[in-house]
Parts: sequence; C-alpha cells; structure tokens
Amino acid sequence: MTFAFPPAPTVSVPVLGSGALFPVHRVYCVGRNYAEHAQEMGHTGREPPFFFMKPADAVLVVPPGSVTALPYPSLTSNFHHEIELVVAIGTGGKNITVEQAPSHIFGYAVGLDMTRRDLQNDMKAQGRPWCIGKGFDQSAPIGPITPKAAAGSISQAAIDLQVNGVQRQHGTIDQLIWNISETIAQLSAAWALQPGDLIYTGTPAGVGAVVRGDILNGSISGLTSIELKVS
Repeated sequence: MTFAFPPAPTVSVPVLGSGALFPVHRVYCVGRNYAEHAQEMGHTGREPPFFFMKPADAVLVVPPGSVTALPYPSLTSNFHHEIELVVAIGTGGKNITVEQAPSHIFGYAVGLDMTRRDLQNDMKAQGRPWCIGKGFDQSAPIGPITPKAAAGSISQAAIDLQVNGVQRQHGTIDQLIWNISETIAQLSAAWALQPGDLIYTGTPAGVGAVVRGDILNGSISGLTSIELKVS
C-alpha cells in the first residue's frame, strides 16, 4: 500500500512502570459529571450523561517530574482548566453492562480538559457545535497511565488542581454523578469502544481561567500528578 504522504505517527501515552506505550484511539469526555460543577455551569440534578470528543492528537503527554509547557491557544481570552480522572480502555466492546465495565479498563491517569470558555459559550448561545471550545490543539494534557492493578481502588480517590500553589478544584471520585462503570456502559451504547480509547470522566467545581506564566499542578490519589506552565 502506498500513501499519498507519510501518515502521522500514532499518538501514545507512556504506561507507568514499563517501557510500553498506550496507543490512543479516541478521546471521549463526559460533560457536567460532578453535581457542584453542573450547578456552577447553570444545571442541577442527575441529568442523563452527555459526551463530546477531542481529536487523538489533542493529547499532550506530561512526563513525570517535569513541568510541561502548555501553549496558550489562539482566539481566546478565557482559557479554563478542568481537572479530570482519565480512564484508559484496554478491551473494546458495544453495549457493555455496568457489571462488565471494570474488565474493560486498562488503567487510569490524571488529565486536564482545557477549554476556550468564551468560544464554547459563544457557540452555545448560537445553538452551534462547540468543538472549537474543546477540541483544539494540546487541549487534553495527560500524565502516564497507571495500570488498573497498580492503581488499586480509585473510586474514592481525592482529585485536586492547584494554580500557582493555590487550590482551585477539589473533590473525590465517588462524587461523580455517573460513576466509572456507568459511564462506560452509557458510552458503549452510543459507540463501539476500542482498545486505546481514553475517557475524561468529568471535573469538580472550581473551574476557572489561567494566563501565561501560571503553574498548574493536578493530582489524583494513587496516580502520578501532572505539572504544566501556561506559555
């Protein structure tokens, strides 16, 4: 087979404790999956989950022990952080049940769903898709993936984001409106999940803007934290 031009390299994320790389297939995100965040965005209650996607090459790998540059994106003056637990899928499937869901998980990572909030809000007001607010270059920072067995129980882990040493977001994974297994089940009813899929599971309250020079430190108990500098 001859390609018209060389294909792009496979986007991949390091797997903690090994030399292996996790090849990224798709990046799914769950909207408003913490009650307090849903309220700060103007919504209440346990609404049915909704999903949006980012391109695989929006992934920005954050190596352990480093401060990774996070470019301030174009077209925005309201660049927001959203700290999230990322679930890495190792076994695909369609119409996965809640009971089956844990067996499809490869591991977990700390991630950020970075958002051009002004562009997102403009598109919402016009009733148009808001991909431009979510799916831009380097909008999905992620740390190394910790295999499920090494991560242990993640269901009650603390999730935190600090900006310049000041806590902006805090919660626990058990505060998810739709838990990890329920999210996988719902998602697999709409798409056939594949090995290599990443699921950004939602963010706690406290989202806000960052500017050039800000240092972001994201952590989830039991996983490798991430640190970035907005540039």
